[in-house]
Amino acid sequence: MGSNLGDRAEAINDALRLLEKSPSVKLVSRSRLYETPPWGDENQDAFLNACALIETDLPPHDLLRLCLDIERRLGRDRTTSRRWGPRRIDLDLLFYGDERIADNELTLPHPHLFERAFVLVPLSEIAGARSISGRNVNEAADALDRSGVSLWDQSVTK
Repeated sequence: MGSNLGDRAEAINDALRLLEKSPSVKLVSRSRLYETPPWGDENQDAFLNACALIETDLPPHDLLRLCLDIERRLGRDRTTSRRWGPRRIDLDLLFYGDERIADNELTLPHPHLFERAFVLVPLSEIAGARSISGRNVNEAADALDRSGVSLWDQSVTK
């Protein structure tokens, strides 16, 4: 999850609340918030990022649709925003058990999972021992440059 517009922490917490309201989703754990530099399009404000582990009986594509609906409900319009640009909320599916999917709607595990410290650092907090596509999350996180990824100081707001 990520946000760099408005009250970033509120957007992430709102997304988690909406996920939990779904009768098909149970929040198992969530990471703390991390402030991170933008990735891809670097001409924008810093993000807050977090990860959550959930249990669900929704198939992966239905879970994706739920996440996209939550983004819309929280004000994200993917049709008018630029790729990797500023957004109030961004929800990505990183993995779904050991499933591998690659189609026009969804790729699992997430194709950039092991390239992004802003994902692996919070993920390692809640699933560090997990192996995804044969790679240990903690080891993958340790191998990345973590510069700019810092535990969010809640006394400072942007």
